[in-house]
Parts: sequence; structure tokens; C-alpha cells
Amino acid sequence: MLGTYGFLGWIIIGGLAGGLAKLIMPGKDPGGCLVTIVLGIAGALLAGFVGNAIGWYHQGQAGGFIAATLGAFIILLLYRMLVRRRRR
Repeated sequence: MLGTYGFLGWIIIGGLAGGLAKLIMPGKDPGGCLVTIVLGIAGALLAGFVGNAIGWYHQGQAGGFIAATLGAFIILLLYRMLVRRRRR
């Protein structure tokens, strides 16, 4: 699943994707920077696995980083909605 990047590569890509997702979706995050990075890693892994399984892109293509950023954005959005709902 991790392909040529390896686990450390996906952590780095996930951190970058999480940071980019945070820039795209400004505002206060309930968990801070560390949670954003962890969510970015989760989004990168999820998007990398799904994108490769479906055949949208292959390892090393730019589509992987775009998908990782989109995955991080979606997971961050869902996390924000979940935390806001709990606080009410």
C-alpha cells in the first residue's frame, strides 16, 4: 500500500497535505497543529490507498499529492463538524 514512498514518506506527504488543507480551510481548529498534521497523514494514507486501488493515479504522480490534500481537507472538515456538534 505504501509503495515507493514508504511509511516516512507518507508521514511527510501527509503533514504537507494537512498544512495545505489548513491553508485552504482557515479558521480555528479544535485540536491545533498536531491534530491537523495527524488528520493530514490519515487523509494522505486514505487517499493514497483509495486512489491507487481505483487506478486514478500511480505512485509518484502529482495526483497522489492532490488526492492527499483533498483527503486531508475532507477529514479535517468532518473533524470540525463532529467536534462542533459535540460541543452543543
